[in-house]
Amino acid sequence: MNSNHLLLEEPIRMASILEPSKPTFFPAMTKIVGTLGSKSQSVNVICSCLNAGMSVARFDFSWGDADFHQETLENLKMAVKSTKKLCAVMLDTVGPELQVVNKTQHPITLQADSSLVLTPDQSKEATSNSLPINFSGLSKAVKKGDTVFIGQYLFTGNETTSVWLEVISTWGVRNNIDFLSLSHTRHAEDIRQARQFLSKWGELSQTQIFAKIENFEGLNHFDEILREADGVIISRGNLGVDLPPEKRKFLIMIFTSRRL
Repeated sequence: MNSNHLLLEEPIRMASILEPSKPTFFPAMTKIVGTLGSKSQSVNVICSCLNAGMSVARFDFSWGDADFHQETLENLKMAVKSTKKLCAVMLDTVGPELQVVNKTQHPITLQADSSLVLTPDQSKEATSNSLPINFSGLSKAVKKGDTVFIGQYLFTGNETTSVWLEVISTWGVRNNIDFLSLSHTRHAEDIRQARQFLSKWGELSQTQIFAKIENFEGLNHFDEILREADGVIISRGNLGVDLPPEKRKFLIMIFTSRRL
């Protein structure tokens, strides 16, 4: 062959493009949301998740700092490039939840009939006798005889504990997230306020808002929340804590049979 001739690959058969799809092919209608955490942060594990069908990666900001989640996101991008699988990004907000601050991450054992101090001093170490919390106004929110429940998180149910901040930079804007999971949604107004906030950022104007129902108040306003949100997430664990035992089974039956 003349060295001046170009070597061309075999041309694409037009017939193969025009052929209809096989009748056995069905697009995946169910989307799988996978939470990426400390045990699923590596590129290899994320690749396995994508190959197994994960189509939305959830970043839970109730724990871990922005640097940790940024590293996870970069690994997700590499995994997407490697597997050639598309994956949306969901940012799960912290929400107005009160937490016990345990910086050591070691389990704590509480003794029955013993005294326990709840302190707003987050510099103190969490022990079986003293638990630092992220709410400085607890002493004013309770009185002698009140009951404080400590579950996975520390709750008061007091709306006055909300804090309004002026946001100058957010992780979600920087990374152009696809979905926003609005933790502890109580009213439709929560969705409207979140949407108004997102509209101020051009990068997030198309971000969809998922309402996360985690308490009895959100459950009471479920219908109005459903009309405002792009989707609804039911937090079974937190709802199970907030609801009396006799209503938990009934709740599961409702959301199993009801089409949203």
